[in-house]
Amino acid sequence: MIGQFDLYGIFLPSFAILIVSAYVVLRILIFTLGALGFYRLVWHRSLFNLALYVTALGGLSIAIHWFQR
Repeated sequence: MIGQFDLYGIFLPSFAILIVSAYVVLRILIFTLGALGFYRLVWHRSLFNLALYVTALGGLSIAIHWFQR
């Protein structure tokens, strides 16, 4: 993976792009799960969302690494 991205003269680490991408995926998942009524089954919504974010971030990181081979 490229070490840094240049955004109008500001260098961002590539992991920052993954963090923002995982947040976008998380918001889509939260909207979808809320519309399906899945959160009625979840005990602690905030902890579940945190675990979902970590899972999305890890999945994107693994997918990027896998596609670069």
